Amino acid sequence: MSNENGRRRFLVAATAALGSLGVVGAAVPLVASWAPHTRTSVGEGAVRVDVSKLQPGQQMVAEWRGQPVFILRRTEAILEGLLKLTSALADPSSSSSVQPQYVDPKNRSIRPQILVVIGLCTHLGCSPTFRPEVAPQDLGADWLGGYFCPCHGSRYDLAGRVYKAQPAPLNLPVPPYMFESDSVLVLGVDQEAG
Repeated sequence: MSNENGRRRFLVAATAALGSLGVVGAAVPLVASWAPHTRTSVGEGAVRVDVSKLQPGQQMVAEWRGQPVFILRRTEAILEGLLKLTSALADPSSSSSVQPQYVDPKNRSIRPQILVVIGLCTHLGCSPTFRPEVAPQDLGADWLGGYFCPCHGSRYDLAGRVYKAQPAPLNLPVPPYMFESDSVLVLGVDQEAG
């Protein structure tokens, strides 16, 4: 009987050891993926975007780290409209948002006219559509333009701030970026490093 118990203990210990190795083997790549990419931190993973041809009210989409990045040239009317929405927003001052400290928390940008946000809904990662029109029939008379996620109905204003009572819990993230010149912005490089 003691031989049977010894064998059983050996099998339990061996199984536990192999299971532990499996967990560690799976966890290491996962945890490593959370860290910023080495190339990005030294500038090699940076993406330069020419915004010189972007007209007021127009948006372009760039790609950075496999994610869509919305770049919008806002008009004075858009900027004025942002001030009217404060009471309708879940986080109007962006205190719970993912964004660099150097962006204005209300405009959510370095320069008020240029908005740069990651174009993935903070609910389930769908890509919201750019809906700049004011008061369209399907979005209502109080819609001043923004981003609408057709998957589950989340709404964001033209600063990427989420409206109250939406499935999305947070504002659209602002990636690290800087302006290399008046016409070129660089995604993946913090303004302070530039």
